[in-house]
Amino acid sequence: MMELLYFIFAGAVVGLAVGLTGVGGGSLMTPFLILFGIPYHVAIGTDLLYAAITKAGGMVTHARQKTIEWRIMGLLALGSIPASLLTTYFLAKVFTDSSGYESILTFSLGIMLVLTSMVIIFRGRLSPEEAQDNPKPKKYSDIIVLLAGLFLGFFVTLSSVGAGAFGAAILMLLYPYLKTIKIIGTDIAHAVPLTLIAGLGHFIVLGNVDLVLLGSLLIGSLPAIHFGTKLAKRMPSDLLQTFIALILLGLGTKFIVG
Repeated sequence: MMELLYFIFAGAVVGLAVGLTGVGGGSLMTPFLILFGIPYHVAIGTDLLYAAITKAGGMVTHARQKTIEWRIMGLLALGSIPASLLTTYFLAKVFTDSSGYESILTFSLGIMLVLTSMVIIFRGRLSPEEAQDNPKPKKYSDIIVLLAGLFLGFFVTLSSVGAGAFGAAILMLLYPYLKTIKIIGTDIAHAVPLTLIAGLGHFIVLGNVDLVLLGSLLIGSLPAIHFGTKLAKRMPSDLLQTFIALILLGLGTKFIVG
């Protein structure tokens, strides 16, 4: 019973942080679970399904508001979904159990945490000053977007981190004149199927998902996200984002070298 309360508390803490800062739950939840003593592979697999469920509502909202560029989302998914499936297949076929690929997951998690922290710190410089709502890239071809999807599919499956803040950063770089709300909507729309496919791969193929843990996290985080969003208007969100980014940077560095 106490263990369940700990997990609900963990979900509430992460949910509150997400609501206050807007920083993606994946980059916070997986390190937090690891600090709670959850094995790396279980933390990553469970967090992927957690992300798919918590982002689904946002995807529906953005679809109703018509703030999703479906063509861009499709190009990303064309790269990320096959990459996720192939990554899961590779882990299942090459290694006999989770201990064989733990170092790969740890290093990938570290890399994505460091990259995400950099994105959070320098987010303001990535945003265009005057968005003209033009979804067509001037410098980059569709193949670059597909390759970006391949990158996300590979590393999100290995680390559960990157589908949120890092995915949005890629879209900002590739489509600098697209309105921010459409970048966010497209990023969320892409993150839902990617994390769902990757999470189901970890669950069905690798057995890396704890359903009791998943349910406990959702019980704690969903109301906390709502409360944090309301509280955010009274808090210095930029300062909180920088603080969290520095924590992620430290944890990412630790996972890489450790």
